Amino acid sequence: MKQGPPEPIPFTVLTGFLGAGKTSLLNRLIHDPALAETAVIINELGEIGLDHLLVRPVRDDVVLMQSGCLCCTLRGDLVEALEQLLRDLDNGRVSFRRMILETTGLADPAPVLQTAMAHPYLVQRFRLDGVITVVDAVNAGATLDQHLESVKQVAVADRIVLTKTDLLPAAEREQTVRAVRARLRELNPAAPILEAVAGEAAPQNLIGCGLFDPERKIADVKRWLAEEAYAAQLPRGAHEHHHHDRNRHDDRIRAFTLTADTPIPGASFEMFIDLLRSLHGPKLLRLKGIVKIAEEPDLPLVIHGVQHILHPAVRLERWPDDDQRTRIVLITRDLPAGEVTPLFDAFLNRSAPDQPDRAALLDNPLIPFGGRDR
Repeated sequence: MKQGPPEPIPFTVLTGFLGAGKTSLLNRLIHDPALAETAVIINELGEIGLDHLLVRPVRDDVVLMQSGCLCCTLRGDLVEALEQLLRDLDNGRVSFRRMILETTGLADPAPVLQTAMAHPYLVQRFRLDGVITVVDAVNAGATLDQHLESVKQVAVADRIVLTKTDLLPAAEREQTVRAVRARLRELNPAAPILEAVAGEAAPQNLIGCGLFDPERKIADVKRWLAEEAYAAQLPRGAHEHHHHDRNRHDDRIRAFTLTADTPIPGASFEMFIDLLRSLHGPKLLRLKGIVKIAEEPDLPLVIHGVQHILHPAVRLERWPDDDQRTRIVLITRDLPAGEVTPLFDAFLNRSAPDQPDRAALLDNPLIPFGGRDR
């Protein structure tokens, strides 16, 4: 008897603005038995990818798409990555029953959804099972005010995961969470809002959303998808999406990487981070890195930051790959690499093993120490 076509594979899009906590949530989800046999695609913005190294352990079915954003230059790469995974699945090289795509924090989700719902081959093999949007409670108000991408991410969601409520000042927490929830409800009346710290972001609450339904969203969602459907029919380069630089969304946003081949003394690194936050905190949309500290070079330090907020660093038990350099990825607004790299280089130019070269720092015009008179 002839075997029928395989059942479509559930395909979940995990999105949310920079620093909201997507990778942390992804880590928890794929290590839950309920999500066994899940393939993962991670899209990163920047010249060096780190997120895939922090999804532990590094798995054969984790695919990294870096050096650009899916809503700009990489939509064709998404199709290629999905088709390759399907070929590997059909040939028995991999085994998975579910797919999760983690977008970069600057992604406009509309092109991704349009691709998933309209590609003639992919719609036969995948079914869009829902969109999970992660929202940072600390920065939600400012982010939604300043970045249309974050508005779209919330509006298209089937599930909204609210993170970092525990980082809000205790005296303001209840009022702030209430205001954030009200703002999210305006943008998306139908999606359940789940608080991560309360343990609500469990697989049983996030998967099995049913087919993605634009009719249950605000009217703007259908318009965005229609615009993407039209844009997809145009020749490459004929619409604005393809005028984006691979390393930015507009002239004000940049992604760049700081690297160091030699271990960095802990005191020097702490001074650098403190000064970076002091000088440029509001401009740091995202800071994420893996750092080789001189005192414990075999235990890499993972750092995460959003604007002024630097989350507690985490020690890994080992380096996740063969590259044991310090690698720090920054995504900034109105802050070019030329204002940060010299600062980092100054702290690497050390006269003693536990402190940076003070003369080099005082000579650096980017560091407001007040000159040699001090």
